[in-house]
Amino acid sequence: MARYAMAIDLEACVGCAACAVACVTENQVPPGVTRLWIREIEEEGPSRPQVEFRPEQCYHCENPPCVPVCPTGATYQRQDGLVLLNPTKCIACGACVVACPYDSRFLHPDGHVDKCTFCAHRLEAGRDPACVETCPTGARVFGDLEDEEGRLRAALASARRVDVRKPHLGTEPRLFYLNAPRATGLGGEE
Repeated sequence: MARYAMAIDLEACVGCAACAVACVTENQVPPGVTRLWIREIEEEGPSRPQVEFRPEQCYHCENPPCVPVCPTGATYQRQDGLVLLNPTKCIACGACVVACPYDSRFLHPDGHVDKCTFCAHRLEAGRDPACVETCPTGARVFGDLEDEEGRLRAALASARRVDVRKPHLGTEPRLFYLNAPRATGLGGEE
């Protein structure tokens, strides 16, 4: 069984937001909310400020805190690791929004919670998520963690460093940051 995950090479990300635009277009995300955003982290460098662009979205955690708090079962985890939400079962109570330590969920104007799905509908058609397909620098890699010969495992193996957000929480995020110039906001400093 596949265990889907994504890696983003922070050295390759230029903050262009093509991924965010692709997500909005592909998933018809309404104005005023977002499934994917780019955080800019600025630090003083030796001669000038240095900026890190970090795309953020749902982390499709191995141990998702949003699933057990959902009173209707609208939020669930598939066997392939995707954490999804059935909008017809959602009562918009917000329990999953509060439980998410990454602020990756939002209340959709149609009256249900929404979030990144890793474009599950595209995966079922044998395609990569829209954000991966659109990235002009190839910073994003998507795949199956179980596939030892796959692109994702190769990207993880060749990275100088691999980080996840808030590892101390034990959620085991399935969105990995590769080659972060510094651990700002990654190693639990948040």
